[in-house]
Amino acid sequence: MSSSEFSFELITQDGKARLGKIKTSRGFIETPAFMPVGTQGTVKGIFTDDIKKTNTQIILGNTYHLLLRPGINILDKFKGLHNFMNWNKPILTDSGGYQIMSLSKLNKIDYKIGAIFKSHLDGKKIILSPEKSIQVQKAINSDILMVLDECPKLTSDKKILSNAINVSTHWAKRSKIEFGNEKNKALFGIVQGGLYKDLRIESIEKLVEIDFNGFAMGGLAVGEKQCDMLKILNETTDFLPKKKPRYLMGVGTPADILGAVNEGIDMFDCVMPTRSGRTGLAFTWEGKINLKNSKYADDKDPLDLNCGIRDLNKYSKSYLNHLIKSNEMMASMLISLHNIYFYQQFMREIRTNIQHGTFQTFYKKYINLFD
Repeated sequence: MSSSEFSFELITQDGKARLGKIKTSRGFIETPAFMPVGTQGTVKGIFTDDIKKTNTQIILGNTYHLLLRPGINILDKFKGLHNFMNWNKPILTDSGGYQIMSLSKLNKIDYKIGAIFKSHLDGKKIILSPEKSIQVQKAINSDILMVLDECPKLTSDKKILSNAINVSTHWAKRSKIEFGNEKNKALFGIVQGGLYKDLRIESIEKLVEIDFNGFAMGGLAVGEKQCDMLKILNETTDFLPKKKPRYLMGVGTPADILGAVNEGIDMFDCVMPTRSGRTGLAFTWEGKINLKNSKYADDKDPLDLNCGIRDLNKYSKSYLNHLIKSNEMMASMLISLHNIYFYQQFMREIRTNIQHGTFQTFYKKYINLFD
């Protein structure tokens, strides 16, 4: 195996919680890992260098949005997104499958072709086939690529969910052919099946037969209750290959992450830290704090006394409350950065507790803190 070849090492387990390490050509990713979302080549409101200082080891970009803007031609000129946005660590890209669901009014699915979009920017027709998705992700120069899949909206209709598995499996095969024999990159398959154990197992078995570098749980975090999401993970993660990374897409709150780690998940992404930051909501070791609340108007304490990034520990809750009420963009920037910092500290503590065999104690202490 070459020094830059993608690999995953499962180091130890505490119950179903797993401690591991992903190796890429751009560095290691300690798992369980949280990936801040940089949909359009930026983690909203945060300087790239500051993202690095939070100990973020990988970020997520989005194929559909980057295809529209800046487009493949510009990405090719920069030899990928890393150079374009000044990020020298790994990048994982969503395939555009989520947009098939979220922009369902602007697209239609064709089993043989792929997804046919009407651009939300200018109305132009865009064909996102499994092959095109991989081509765009290669232009982005992603380190971890995702197969194109059909992600259904929340439904209990087994016929819809079963059809999505058939479409996604067909597209997964085509994605892998287009991906080729890349050794320094990884391609992940995406499991569908809603909240049905039998459909999830069917999807897993079909994807394992195709064989991928890692496996993602898709079609969750689409509106179901947290308990239902964790139940289906509990019932199905043991069917995934033990020695390959497991990724739960679009999740989530610290409690969601903690619950999913408890069921054997290794990787997460979510817009929650930055989206919450833009609304004045901070995540802390004491729980969630709504900084819009007038009770913080004269609070001299910082959100985290130990965070020196951008001197965050010098800004009081009172000052942040003032910035929010004054509609200053600095509020969003400071709180978003704090939230990414907190998420990465939270992941570090999860990893430490798995390593020391104390994960269940940590889990019980924090699982209900962020409700």
